[in-house]
Amino acid sequence: MSRIYSRGIMVIRWLAAFMVAVLSGCAQHTERNVTPQTGVWRMELDLEGEALPFQFHLERADDSTWMALIHNASESIRVKDIEVYGDSFVMRMPLFDSEFRGLIQSDSLITGDWHNHLKGPDHRIPFVARAGQAHRFLGPSSGSGRFAGTWETHFSPGTDEGYNAIGIFEQGPEGSATGTFVTETGDYRFLEGAVHGDTLQLSCFDGSHAFLFHAELRGDSIVGRFRSGIHWKEPWIGVRNPNYQLRNPDSLTFLKEGYDMADFSFPDLDGRVVSPHDPRFKNKVLMLQVMGSWCPNCVDETILLKNLHEEYADQGLDVIAIAFEKYAEERQAVEALKRFRATLGIPYPIVYAGMASKEQAAAKLPFLDHVMSYPTCIFVDRSGKVRRIRTGFYGPSTGKHFEAYKRNLHHFVEQLLSEPVPEPA
Repeated sequence: MSRIYSRGIMVIRWLAAFMVAVLSGCAQHTERNVTPQTGVWRMELDLEGEALPFQFHLERADDSTWMALIHNASESIRVKDIEVYGDSFVMRMPLFDSEFRGLIQSDSLITGDWHNHLKGPDHRIPFVARAGQAHRFLGPSSGSGRFAGTWETHFSPGTDEGYNAIGIFEQGPEGSATGTFVTETGDYRFLEGAVHGDTLQLSCFDGSHAFLFHAELRGDSIVGRFRSGIHWKEPWIGVRNPNYQLRNPDSLTFLKEGYDMADFSFPDLDGRVVSPHDPRFKNKVLMLQVMGSWCPNCVDETILLKNLHEEYADQGLDVIAIAFEKYAEERQAVEALKRFRATLGIPYPIVYAGMASKEQAAAKLPFLDHVMSYPTCIFVDRSGKVRRIRTGFYGPSTGKHFEAYKRNLHHFVEQLLSEPVPEPA
């Protein structure tokens, strides 16, 4: 009996030693230290078999501090929230609630998933990142310049979901290409890619948008396809037309009959109720921005409004941002807006109005006929009357469209500021 007992003890000890060795091996694997290379990296998001590429530069300030610059044409997005520990890599985007979580396979290879938390807890897209690759789209690039110019564009043509756009493309040396699409609700921001003969490829990643465009020249037309993330794809066609215009952005959203003023009361990020009728806004020119922290076009417009506020605040201009967020919980929405405010350094009030949907916006802002776009900007004169409503935003990626809007905006704001202060009733 004692021999059986002794043998049992020996077996138990052997099993214990085996388990310690196994667990020790696992610990060695998870704690394996791999330092990624600094310099240029090329990342591919796997859109169910189709690669969406973009580039970033990875740098380190010291042993524990990392920084990245994500490139889209002339835009560079600075990412400071990066963790490298063991063989793990985490890169959190600065404005939008998304992050990369990966495994550092070697100093030149990282694999993992991009998690877009705004689209749900399970929304993820696999990625592969490789160091030292300087080209966004692989393969020899060459082109005759036939894509450069302005194109009348139609997405999902012939369907109920169809919409019009202006395609703006430029070609650079060695087949490089940049561009964007202007729509009635905004623009597709900074697209970058390459021309391969009669084929154009463009992509964009900014932490919210993950856009991929493919197009082929067929005679005098372009036939293309567009992918946004893994859940949206649609065809598009284009014909060269330098004179093509969309509907006037000032004509798409308007006041309902019987209204001439904006009226609302929403809490700001510190819980104080804000209304355009508050004494602090009396006799001021107001810009009311309907926006969301999740919206890249809203980021572009916010930067412009912040600069405008700094220039004209002393003359009587003020801004209220009316936010509709994609979080069901108000606490999360307010936290996202506080992060948005801090990142962009916004000096004027942001109020929280509810969930982001056109139906919700229509219910919360009943003086508007309808809200068809985030952002939408409402201009209010010193007497409190709405003078103009601008739908969408043509941002810096649209070039001359953006410059023309900035000039027009400054002129209009100066006109409103020059009008006399109303006499007391």
